[in-house]
Amino acid sequence: MQLSMPLQYAGDPQTIIAEAVALEKAGLDAVWVAEAYGFDSPTLLGYLAARTERLRIGAGILNVYSRTPALLAQTAAGLDAVSGGRALLGLGASGPQVIEGWHGMPYDRPLARTRDVVEICRRAWRREVVDHAGKTVRVPLAPGLGTELGKPLKMLTRPVRESIPVYLAALGEKNVELAAELAEGWLPLFFLPERAKETWGAAIAEGRKRRPAELGELQIVAGGTLAIGEDREALRDLARPQLALYVGGMGSKGKNFYNDLVSRYGFEKEARLIQDLYLSGRKKEAEAAVPDELIDLTNLVGPEGFVRERVAAYREAGVTMLNVTPIGSDPAALIEKVRSWL
Repeated sequence: MQLSMPLQYAGDPQTIIAEAVALEKAGLDAVWVAEAYGFDSPTLLGYLAARTERLRIGAGILNVYSRTPALLAQTAAGLDAVSGGRALLGLGASGPQVIEGWHGMPYDRPLARTRDVVEICRRAWRREVVDHAGKTVRVPLAPGLGTELGKPLKMLTRPVRESIPVYLAALGEKNVELAAELAEGWLPLFFLPERAKETWGAAIAEGRKRRPAELGELQIVAGGTLAIGEDREALRDLARPQLALYVGGMGSKGKNFYNDLVSRYGFEKEARLIQDLYLSGRKKEAEAAVPDELIDLTNLVGPEGFVRERVAAYREAGVTMLNVTPIGSDPAALIEKVRSWL
């Protein structure tokens, strides 16, 4: 099992980069840089490439709408070049609140859009002439649109690798099925090891039926907040804000993927309450409503023996890269400790 962490959305970039450099020395294998509607991800990834030596650098995630498929391919190839072949391309559909509310683009056919993007990226990295007529993307532009002067092209520069690993962020059954079919890896958030099989097992099995052999085994990147200590309630409180934000505030009533997921785990009543409180502005009450059991099972917080048990549970559930957010006075020591268990 490998070890990765997501970098912060915000903060002083110099501090964030310095932390990544220290954690690389402590044994971290990869970092993931989110984007959402904050700073763009590739700028920080390029800076990371220059400051690190072996750390793999992953976009976690770039959405499949706001950049053209060709630009996503160029960006990933550029990051792979400046990092010496260490790039990971994390992709996802995001959600209508970001795609329509921030980017001003329709949130349309996310599965088909993701498939088109991945297929075009891979053709571009192989330096094939890209002539693609997909369900959501047509390259070159279809006759009758534009100047009609466009022609099929291949990437001008030669990528370091013909195949850059693609990781799909997915939670819904069809999205997870697509990841198991199409991607090198899968990025689920709030992964609950003991309920993974019943939640996603059928979708993964269906996707694997169509999975090309050259992709190898599906890599699974999952984890949560990492904090070790005896005061379990204080440590749980470290994980409450994120769960409350995502379950309660990411999306709207009837269109919140994380709320749906927690409900599928068996916390339907609690998920509804968290959302009601959060959307009414009662954020602290929403945090308090997050069940201890949900925190314990989707994070790595507690006494050392308990955290080691959680690491084993993730491994047993098929996780190949443990993705943790270390919290404490010495994050490097936490990474070193967990590294020694792997």
